[in-house]
Amino acid sequence: MQSTRKGLRSGELEKDTYERLNCAECEQTLGTENPPDEVYTVRICPDCGEEWKELP
Repeated sequence: MQSTRKGLRSGELEKDTYERLNCAECEQTLGTENPPDEVYTVRICPDCGEEWKELP
């Protein structure tokens, strides 16, 4: 699982006009999951299931 910043640089993620993160492959807005024992947030694509870490 890579970070959202690396995903944006590599072209796997895109931002829309409202600065929401979208999966470049599926063009879906990413969902959020907060693991209770971790500092980061997990961003998940609802269609393909890809995951990215979003660091604070």
